[in-house]
Amino acid sequence: MVVFALVRVAMATTGLALILILGLPYGGGVAGVLAGVAIPWTLLNLWLARRIPGRAVNPLIAAGDVVVLAVIETVAPELYGPLRFVALSLLAVHAHFQGDRIGLLVGLFAVVVLAVPTAVTDGAPVDGDLLVFYEAAFAATALATVLLVGRFRTAESASRLRARELSRRSLRAEHDIRRRLSESLHDGPVQELISVGMVLTAATRAAKQGDAARASELIEDARAAVARNVDDLRDEMLDLGPYAYEEFSFGAAVERCMPVWKRRYDLDAALEASDIELPSEIEGELFRITQEAVTNAARHGMADRVTVSLSSDDGSVRLVIADDGRGLGGVDPLGASEPGHIGLASMRERTELLGGELSIESTDDGTTVTVTAPLSRSGSRRPRR
Repeated sequence: MVVFALVRVAMATTGLALILILGLPYGGGVAGVLAGVAIPWTLLNLWLARRIPGRAVNPLIAAGDVVVLAVIETVAPELYGPLRFVALSLLAVHAHFQGDRIGLLVGLFAVVVLAVPTAVTDGAPVDGDLLVFYEAAFAATALATVLLVGRFRTAESASRLRARELSRRSLRAEHDIRRRLSESLHDGPVQELISVGMVLTAATRAAKQGDAARASELIEDARAAVARNVDDLRDEMLDLGPYAYEEFSFGAAVERCMPVWKRRYDLDAALEASDIELPSEIEGELFRITQEAVTNAARHGMADRVTVSLSSDDGSVRLVIADDGRGLGGVDPLGASEPGHIGLASMRERTELLGGELSIESTDDGTTVTVTAPLSRSGSRRPRR
């Protein structure tokens, strides 16, 4: 905003300097408007941009710029052409700050206000049908400019909001994972291993005392405790994705999650997965996409059932997650101007990391998420569960 304000100050002062150099044409009226209206107005905008930036992006500021141009044209209708070019440049920048909707209103205001001096004065360089043509061309160009630039700005703002929220979400997720793993390890394996150590100590003491039966019983208890801890640690690792433990495939990881989804969301899940050899990093991203889609289906779609299918064809892998929920409410889930739907944005980011494509079809009867990604590497895998 400061740079834009400085440019407007420079335009007004340069215009005044040129008028003075040319010997005050147009009866000195333009010089008076520039010195008495345009320059003070642009200096006010500069002060606002530096001291109160929120006020500097008010739509009334854009309207004020248009009014200043209209006053200049009323005084000097001969400047019809140059003022239209200046108007287009100012409208484009204002649309960048205002977005598409307010930018379009500002554009309409400019078309109407700038047409008034042309209608009430006779000094325009063109008239008749040619003037009508010029005015129509200006109106179409102005409205197209503010609409496109504003639309780009809206999409850019939405993308920035999504990126910021994704970063925050990643940091929160990392913190939550560290905290949860710390708590799980402390309350589970660590305590169990302390218990195993005590049991083995008792078994050693029993063996020294010649009580073989007691020692054997204690060793069996220790073995069972170790087996439980191995299963618990595998479950913890699987929650990080199949890549955390290479013996587990995507299908095995999803199957282990089904009871959890049932407990958490009262959601019935079905799996249809072909026996596909995938690199662990691809399985990991597909697993995370599946987790996100299932969570969205349960929490937001209020689904009762979800089906996860994985297949491969012609060098690509295809993942489909379909639910029977209430859909996404008629909005475009992947729209460029939608700042929300962070979970969907996360799925899109993961799909792009795989070099694939994401599509989401949503109706009142449910939502279907489809991910298609190339099998760039087939990566050798050890036998998996």
